[in-house]
Amino acid sequence: MKTLITNGTVVSATGRVVADVLIDGERIQALLAPGSQLLGSELSASVDRVIDAAGKYVIPGGIDAHTHMQMPFGGTEASDTFETGTRAAAWGGTTTIIDFAVQKHGERVMDALAAWHDKAAGVCAVDYAFHQIIGHVTEDSLQALGSLADEGITSYKMFMAYPGVFYSDDAQILRAMQRAADLGLMTMMHAENGPVIDVLAEQLVEAGKTGPYYHGIARAWQAEEEATHRAIMLANLTGAPLYVVHVSAKQAVAQLATARDAGQNVFGETCPQYLYLSLEDQLGAPGFEGAKWVCSTPLRSKHEHHQEHMWRALRTNDVQMVATDHCPFCMSGQKELGVGDFRKIPNGIGSVEHRMDLMYQGVVTGEITLERWVELTSTTPARMFGIYGQKGVIQPGADADVVVYDPNGHTSIGLGKTHHMNMDHSAWEGFEIDGHVDTVISRGRVIVDGDRYLGSAGDGRFVRRGLSQYLV
Repeated sequence: MKTLITNGTVVSATGRVVADVLIDGERIQALLAPGSQLLGSELSASVDRVIDAAGKYVIPGGIDAHTHMQMPFGGTEASDTFETGTRAAAWGGTTTIIDFAVQKHGERVMDALAAWHDKAAGVCAVDYAFHQIIGHVTEDSLQALGSLADEGITSYKMFMAYPGVFYSDDAQILRAMQRAADLGLMTMMHAENGPVIDVLAEQLVEAGKTGPYYHGIARAWQAEEEATHRAIMLANLTGAPLYVVHVSAKQAVAQLATARDAGQNVFGETCPQYLYLSLEDQLGAPGFEGAKWVCSTPLRSKHEHHQEHMWRALRTNDVQMVATDHCPFCMSGQKELGVGDFRKIPNGIGSVEHRMDLMYQGVVTGEITLERWVELTSTTPARMFGIYGQKGVIQPGADADVVVYDPNGHTSIGLGKTHHMNMDHSAWEGFEIDGHVDTVISRGRVIVDGDRYLGSAGDGRFVRRGLSQYLV
């Protein structure tokens, strides 16, 4: 199957050029000047499909490097399955996700990984890879780290939060980082001081402050900054590269920037919710409505200017990536578990469908450049997690994961509009985007064409990753 995308502006992390993209089977065969004679009459005649991208951007498919499909949490499970969540991702121009295989307390790492393979196999609409969560540091866990790279998994995540669930203390983190440094694995960290948060949350509930707003008060920015600094110091001590997930506080960004300025291999990820949403406007919504936006790290105060600082950090590369931390829960029967006690609200927001659009709006408003949009949402995730060249770029030999994006289109986000996630609400209800995902191609196959979904469960394949290509 040959496809020719013609007349579009191909955008990379380093520039843009009007060019035609020739796809042969599952891979990109060539980039050509429009109307190039190199295409040749014989080859031209063999093209099965021509997509006219005049006036539109042609970009590498989005890579969401932080999702949680079917993740058990707080007595329930994330509402998106691998099937529904990856289909929603496809609608939004994301052609690869990296999900987290979860090792729970008392469970063997390789058994946990096998369980996640079983969940995802044969049902994903787009390609997928895994990080490994280490929720119980034992000798077996440390030994298992040595087997992950052979399985195509070159990053693992630990938690400084959620005592009694995923929490690891400093000694456990130190031992894991020492092992990871020897192996070249990327250590990913949920950086919040969990024991401190638990005390603050208990005190708030005892004082009758039980609504969703107080989720953000309990998880104070000081707990994020302190844990971020501690994680950086442990990484410095061990020589392990460190990737801090869902950074939301400007003070945590400052810690990352200081370490990077000193030459340390430390990286940060933020999410759309920390660029657009706030403690006051969303978590502070009337009644229990704020539960829709309960996530961790929490939304921060707009009066303290965390949101505008996060945009600046994306421009200065103090934060390198934007993922979603997609972990959706319905209000009915799930978020409602926390009525009367915010500590029981399942933590998570659904965004996998909207990340590319929301970040493009940052181009429209002048927060980031067009090239930076591609870099943040596709190229850097590919480099950071060892799949660049196969993913994250439009070049000969790369997987034909391509999105045709119309800057003159329009996208209205909300239930009944653009919403294919398995949720009974939208965290982005009412957001308007000055752009539109027109065509999505996954490994050479058109899976979204305008308002038609042409893909199917099982189109996606597991992607084996190499070591990070982002280290100095």
